[in-house]
Amino acid sequence: MKTEAMAILPAQTGWLILVLFSLVWIFLGWFWGRKAKQLDEFMLAGRNVGLSLAVATAMATWVTSNTTMAAPQLALQLGVWGMVGYSLGAVGLILFAPLARRIRALMPHAYTSGDFIRLRYGKGTWRIFLLISLFYGLGWLISLGMAGGVLINALTGIPYTYGMTVILVICVLYTLLGGLRAVIGTDFIQTLLILFGVIVLAVLAINEVGFERIHAGVMQERPQLLNLLMPAAIMFLFNNLLFGVGEIFHSNVWWSRAFAFRAGVGMPAYIIAGLMWLPIPIVAGFIALATPALGLNVPAADMVGPLVAAKLLGMSGAVLVFIVVFSALASSLDSLLAATADLVTRDIYQKHLRPNAGSVELKRAAKLVIVLLGVLTWLLCLPRLTTLAELLYFTGAFVASTIWPIVAGLYWQRVNRSGAGAAMVLGTAVGLYSYFAIGFYVAALVGAAVSMVVVLVTSWWRPQEFQWSTLHEEERP
Repeated sequence: MKTEAMAILPAQTGWLILVLFSLVWIFLGWFWGRKAKQLDEFMLAGRNVGLSLAVATAMATWVTSNTTMAAPQLALQLGVWGMVGYSLGAVGLILFAPLARRIRALMPHAYTSGDFIRLRYGKGTWRIFLLISLFYGLGWLISLGMAGGVLINALTGIPYTYGMTVILVICVLYTLLGGLRAVIGTDFIQTLLILFGVIVLAVLAINEVGFERIHAGVMQERPQLLNLLMPAAIMFLFNNLLFGVGEIFHSNVWWSRAFAFRAGVGMPAYIIAGLMWLPIPIVAGFIALATPALGLNVPAADMVGPLVAAKLLGMSGAVLVFIVVFSALASSLDSLLAATADLVTRDIYQKHLRPNAGSVELKRAAKLVIVLLGVLTWLLCLPRLTTLAELLYFTGAFVASTIWPIVAGLYWQRVNRSGAGAAMVLGTAVGLYSYFAIGFYVAALVGAAVSMVVVLVTSWWRPQEFQWSTLHEEERP
């Protein structure tokens, strides 16, 4: 763990930035949340989000701590393919674009991804899907909370627990105040901060060190990082592609936006957001390759990003990377809190416990769930048992197993309903086995392959007809 004596920024500066950003985000959450009186306003921003805000919230949500901190970690561990492979996460956003349009057309009054699975495949598969979604959502929340504590500790020496706690409290408060409307509004500002910061960091890093010095340092101390034939790195490339697709296709974070965006906005918004997101992991990961040239001692792989930036650019660089990663953390944490709370409220509280609950009761329940999710995340972040990348990719088998049931369910009327549930279970099980037997870089790849085979074989063996009009049955609460 990093100590205050090793920090680049004084602890007082770190606390000042935290306090200022806390006040700004909480005020904006209250300001934008004033109109969120009805359930649709709180959960889905009135289903009327325009293109500019739609692009900003999709991009900002996907620029997570995992982009700005795990991408450098993977570049340090897997070399060039580590950062390039991470950038393929953009493919998930782009491929989700036509799905978002179809989701909006098929289910104009739905609330969650769970609504689709329940109506399309039945309650058994729906409950399997909920387990996967909630496990993934909690894992992502934990990784974001951990990243906040790691960032603040690495740059300021403020203890990990304090930094992690502050970021979670801030995001819970302004999400609680304004729901998805506040989340999308703050995402717009956070997108501008992230883009500005990443561009500035890239330009300054190249000017300060230069490509030749970076290349020479890597060739002398860690030449394997430039090996384009490294087997683990190549498998990671394809694994991360499928992992990103699985993350987006199944997660209520992205489905809730498909429901919230104005009709006709979802497809162009996701395409533009994907193209804008594509270079960010490459830029963030590139600076990690400067580690050998700088002779920098990195105590933990997931600290490499902020430490290299601070070493290269001094206090101003440390402040800048602090703001960029803080914005990235907040833009993902708030989105995940809101979307996961919607899923718990709608699919567990209402559908399992309170089927007659009205909109007022559901809005109160959603707020309570946001608080409980924040507390649970905080408790699970306290031990910090693993690194960001290891935690993130552990969920790869789970999410990749949902890709084929979702895509086939949206476009193919003859999918076997029991086969879709079996695909999720078997894909997850075999993917997890691969995670432990081979490595984190194959879990999603194996899970997606097994899931695909199960969906195709069961649907060929025993196809079941489905009427798309069934998806319109979902009424507003």
